[in-house]
Amino acid sequence: MMNEENWKEKLTPLQYQVTREKGTERPFTGEYYEHKEKGTYLCVCCGEALFSSQAKYDSGSGWPSYYEPVKKEAVITESDQTHGMVRTEILCQNCGAHLGHVFPDGPRPTGLRYCVNSASLKFQKE
Repeated sequence: MMNEENWKEKLTPLQYQVTREKGTERPFTGEYYEHKEKGTYLCVCCGEALFSSQAKYDSGSGWPSYYEPVKKEAVITESDQTHGMVRTEILCQNCGAHLGHVFPDGPRPTGLRYCVNSASLKFQKE
């Protein structure tokens, strides 16, 4: 298991702030916001496969959005009551990295919008 010093060495300051301190990158600024290549989005911390480009869509929110993870077990959820809101946080099931939040306003077939920080992802081309 990695400790905080190991994470600080492995990750950029933004990646660390987002994944380990539950930060949020500014909308419309992330590396994968308008990314269209085919492949798989992995956890930047541990390399776990999280989302497929096939489930990615433009939600207009300013963050990469997906209607489902590659497999249901890839992400876990926790209640997030920070900033005076009640939201559902999504985390990498393998290492606990903060990814973003899931909202019930996505497209079919799931009706869900997994709103993810680019800083928590790395892309693997198909």
